[in-house]
Amino acid sequence: MARHFGYTAVFEPAEECGFVVTFPAIPSLATQGETLDEAGAMAEDCLRANLESLAIDGEPAPCEARGCP
Repeated sequence: MARHFGYTAVFEPAEECGFVVTFPAIPSLATQGETLDEAGAMAEDCLRANLESLAIDGEPAPCEARGCP
C-alpha cells in the first residue's frame, strides 16, 4: 500500500538568481532552481529521493507538526 506524505516547502529568492527551497520538517534538506517551476520540480525530486532513501534504510519519514500521530 502506498503512503502519502505532505511537507511544507519554503521558496525564497536566491542571492544571485533563482530560488532556494527548504523543508522545515527536514532541516538538512534543500534544493534550488532558476525559476519557480524548476525549483518546484527540483523540490519534488529532492523530497522523493530523501523519503525513498529513508524507507530503504528502514528509517521513519519525518513528520510535520500537523501530520504526526
